[in-house]
Amino acid sequence: MTSAAVRPGFRATRPRTDEPGAVTSTYSALSRTVRDAGLLHRTHGYYLWTLAVLTLALGGAVAGFVLLGDSWFQLLIAGALGLIFTQFAFVAHEASHRQVFASGPANDLLGRILANGVVGISHSWWMNKHTRHHANPNQRGKDPDIAPDVVVFLDEDAAAAKGFRSVINRYQGWLFFPLLTLEGLNLHVQAYRSLLAGGRTRGNVRDRVRELVILTLRLSLYVGAIFWFLPLGMAFAFLGVQLAVFGVYMGASFAPNHKGMAIIPENAKIDFLSKQVLTSRNIRGGWWMNVLMGGLNFQIEHHLFPSMPRPHLARAREIVREHCANLGLPYTETSLVQSYGIVVRYLNRVGLSARDPFDCPMFRQLRKV
Repeated sequence: MTSAAVRPGFRATRPRTDEPGAVTSTYSALSRTVRDAGLLHRTHGYYLWTLAVLTLALGGAVAGFVLLGDSWFQLLIAGALGLIFTQFAFVAHEASHRQVFASGPANDLLGRILANGVVGISHSWWMNKHTRHHANPNQRGKDPDIAPDVVVFLDEDAAAAKGFRSVINRYQGWLFFPLLTLEGLNLHVQAYRSLLAGGRTRGNVRDRVRELVILTLRLSLYVGAIFWFLPLGMAFAFLGVQLAVFGVYMGASFAPNHKGMAIIPENAKIDFLSKQVLTSRNIRGGWWMNVLMGGLNFQIEHHLFPSMPRPHLARAREIVREHCANLGLPYTETSLVQSYGIVVRYLNRVGLSARDPFDCPMFRQLRKV
């Protein structure tokens, strides 16, 4: 089993016994405890109220947009829409994990409506990418969330970067949050790229065409309304603010969960419990944090029980934390601000590792083994 050292800013529980049991065999016992506590039961009322509140908020934003007219106060509406769309994305994420309804088709339908029709991202692309992430969190060559992009998460990817991208990587920790202002646009672009290219996107041609139609209809109505009601410059500013807020909010909610945690070698075989706990980080906070992050603050419990509804995660945390303590398995929690500091430092370390003058290529290769 791969172990992970507890870094500054983390809070790890201590084992209650000096003789931890076999970790592999204990996940079943943990799962039974969670199931017997009723924590996998659906909470329809919670999601009904959540969707009702979000729908009212969206309606209020639309009404404000119409009433304000030609005013730079429209940028406040744009920012509000960025927040509202992110909250809808959280519920779409939960529906994708079968958290909302007991029926798979009902969850898929809700997920498609919210992702494609409201938020404007591809449900099938997200499902494929996110499913692979859950199966292999922070595992080299298997987790798409640590695959090289503008930002890199592995030393070898930083070393392979060339040109302007290598310059970005050197300072990527400090640039991370500014770059997130472009993530909203990137998510919309990825939606079209994945559906047009096919590839790993789930579903047949008919499903992809249906998604493309819904996405295009949503995009046309949304962008068309903005440019119809607002002057050209203000319309571009409105879109820029909305996409920036959406991108930062999405990235700032997902980034703290795994970045800077243990990286698993590509061919390593690790039991499910250890793999999910050692690569995930919880964010401390009360009910408001659960609302703010859409339940992603309980990342460990979410990865161990992906179909668990958001309202049950806090109770599950108590059970999982005690279970990990009894096994001597590090259970990592930190504050939101501390998690951002960890992410920035980790990204800077990875980026700077590419220009280490004492780095030996042979050592780099041997280190991967």
